[in-house]
Amino acid sequence: MPAKRRPAPATAEHAPLQLEHFLPYRLSILSNTISQAIADDYQRRYDISVTEWRVMAVLARFDGLSAREVAERTAMDKVAVSRALARLVEAGRVHRSIHDDDKRRSVLSLTETGWTMHDEVAPMARAREREVLAKLDAEEQAWLERILDKLQLTVR
Repeated sequence: MPAKRRPAPATAEHAPLQLEHFLPYRLSILSNTISQAIADDYQRRYDISVTEWRVMAVLARFDGLSAREVAERTAMDKVAVSRALARLVEAGRVHRSIHDDDKRRSVLSLTETGWTMHDEVAPMARAREREVLAKLDAEEQAWLERILDKLQLTVR
């Protein structure tokens, strides 16, 4: 039977990571928790995933993007975006056409069905966001916005 490995001293660089205090982990957990609370509303009603909704939200904001551009704007995996787009196109929520000047590039846009769904889901998402932000006072909300903006600039 192998000897049980003891963790390195807490001060060592290679000590076990305390995830509950690790910023990326905490931000991920918070993001996943909030996103899932919002997703519960639209998943039941429309049977779409968080990834599909994010793709639709980006296309509502920036019409005519390619799949690569959607992946870049959402910081999501290209394969996940591609799968989401395939489901959205198949469901008639997104239209894919070929770019006029570059036949290798697809151009994506919401269909009428996609817009109808977006226009029902977006207010639900905003309402959930307001519920979360209501836990902070106005000054804390302003600080959160500044902190998020600042951190986002440092990781690009």
